[in-house]
Amino acid sequence: MTETTSNVVELTNAKFVWPDAEKPTINIPKLHIATGEHVFIKGPSGCGKSTLLALLTGINTLTSGTLSVLNTDLASLRASQRDKFRADHIGYIFQQFNLLPYLNVIENVLIPCQFSQVRKDRVAPNASMSSLVDQATTLLVRLHLPSELHDKPVSELSIGQQQRVAAARALIGQPELVIADEPTSALDHDNRMAFIELLMEQANQVNATLVFVSHDPTLESLFDRTIHLPEINQYSNIGALS
Repeated sequence: MTETTSNVVELTNAKFVWPDAEKPTINIPKLHIATGEHVFIKGPSGCGKSTLLALLTGINTLTSGTLSVLNTDLASLRASQRDKFRADHIGYIFQQFNLLPYLNVIENVLIPCQFSQVRKDRVAPNASMSSLVDQATTLLVRLHLPSELHDKPVSELSIGQQQRVAAARALIGQPELVIADEPTSALDHDNRMAFIELLMEQANQVNATLVFVSHDPTLESLFDRTIHLPEINQYSNIGALS
């Protein structure tokens, strides 16, 4: 059991080495992120940003050191348990979106509620399909995605529109931790600001923690704290994937 703390994320002497790599991509002596904190992570390509996010979500596990997320030692979980933990507690906006092209917009947004009873119940206890659709629709409208697109396959949407679908999918069901990897890269100014406003509002409503990776310096001032990853990550793996 991990001792309960007020931190959502705790890393100590955390190292991650890719197979066949000589040196670690992640080498962070210490990092804490508090409950409800909104953190902006920046750094050049290759400094380990996406690798760090994959560790925080349990997609990858540390080579050595300790990592606790929501008072859970991810290394103690089997892969299937980490998948369930991520589905129940983490909203992840992937850099490549990871939408299912054969499903329509609403169906993509509701995927977390199909995999997680916890997320489904947070929409409303014993939520009916109509109430789930209503919540998905509300999120999409707030993200400036016109209602006439909601029944279309996501493959027919522009990149910027797909990005908004990915954001709505991450937010539905009020996850305690929202992780976003370059989530505004394909959005124009107005849609980018609508996205950030909704993200902050949803996080504040449920005291969710927000970890946001971006190269956009105009967004940095909106966050509680900035982490310049090269300052805390003692990596020396030149050319590592970000």
